[in-house]
Amino acid sequence: MSLNRNEKAAVVSDVSAQVARSQTLALAEYRGLTVAHLDALRKQARERGVYLHVLKNTLARRAVAGTPFEVAQEAMVGPLIYGFSEDAVAAAKVIADFAKGNDKLVIKAGAYAGKPLNADGVKALAAIPAREVLIAQVAGLLKSPIQRLAGVLAAVAEKKGGGAPAEAPAA
Repeated sequence: MSLNRNEKAAVVSDVSAQVARSQTLALAEYRGLTVAHLDALRKQARERGVYLHVLKNTLARRAVAGTPFEVAQEAMVGPLIYGFSEDAVAAAKVIADFAKGNDKLVIKAGAYAGKPLNADGVKALAAIPAREVLIAQVAGLLKSPIQRLAGVLAAVAEKKGGGAPAEAPAA
């Protein structure tokens, strides 16, 4: 179905608004996917806050012109599904996770921080843990030395006969 000029302008402005809020772009070829598979992919994308749409490549090129995602314009050929996300890894993670279970979805390219990504780059970006997991890991690293110190002090106090072992404070 062909779009008229006003509809094309609306699509470009909608995608441009999303591009302005996004950190990551992931592109994948969807040739051979059934409607049910695309619906499942879109559902996963919605749950993770990813803007995922099949777009005409010329309209997508116009929407990303003058943005950090402009570096991915050369990869915008063929039947592609575009994933944009505000979270640095969400778009790559949604597409890479779905591609693991479905060989018809082929990761083509992407862009992050003004740098183009090839398929391996998108997969590497998808392998990075989510923000919440990274924060939990840093908190665990900060808490660990304090716990060890408290354990050593309790052992020294017990060894010197300071009575009952002192409980380590909960951090």
